[in-house]
Amino acid sequence: MTIAVLTTVITVYFAMLTAYGIVGYNFKGKKTLYNTIIVLVMIPMQLSIIGFYQWMSKLGLTDSYASLILPSIASAGSVFFAKQYLDSIMIQDLIDAGRIDGASELGIFHRIMLPIAKPGMFTMGIFAFVASWNNFFNAFILITSRDKYTLPMLVQTLRGDVYRHEYGAIYLGLAASVIPIIIIYFLFSRYIVNGISMGAVKE
Repeated sequence: MTIAVLTTVITVYFAMLTAYGIVGYNFKGKKTLYNTIIVLVMIPMQLSIIGFYQWMSKLGLTDSYASLILPSIASAGSVFFAKQYLDSIMIQDLIDAGRIDGASELGIFHRIMLPIAKPGMFTMGIFAFVASWNNFFNAFILITSRDKYTLPMLVQTLRGDVYRHEYGAIYLGLAASVIPIIIIYFLFSRYIVNGISMGAVKE
């Protein structure tokens, strides 16, 4: 749960911050940067896992929860989603008013943009939480100590041996892994509807 929560918070915050920089500012290489993000979205993680593992190994983060949490700072898919959402709700006059009032750029982002983008943040947060909670592939590659296994990895170990399958334990593990996702969805699903409604109309 801790890994999923921290990954969600980091993903949402830095994706929104990056998207705000792309949408709110004009700078050289802006289009190239956005096109690079689109390309990264289309590349499956499986194609880059060897290089990613070597990079984590050089940083000394293998067999550590940090290797599952810190890479969420650069989530291309979340940046793409946040950028599309901010395009639909960005009101430049509010940003200009904040600058006139003497607010810093980070202050404008925290006090103006984040409250406006809250529905989109919750929507993105649900997707990020589910993706992190169900993340088996990365954890299987990076985590080797049994006492550090995440829930999907523990469920995998309940399969038993080649002659015997513990179906009761497997179903119990699957239920335990699904229930938090259902709870999160019911708690924040209304923000998905609000996000769609706000994104449909731009003042």
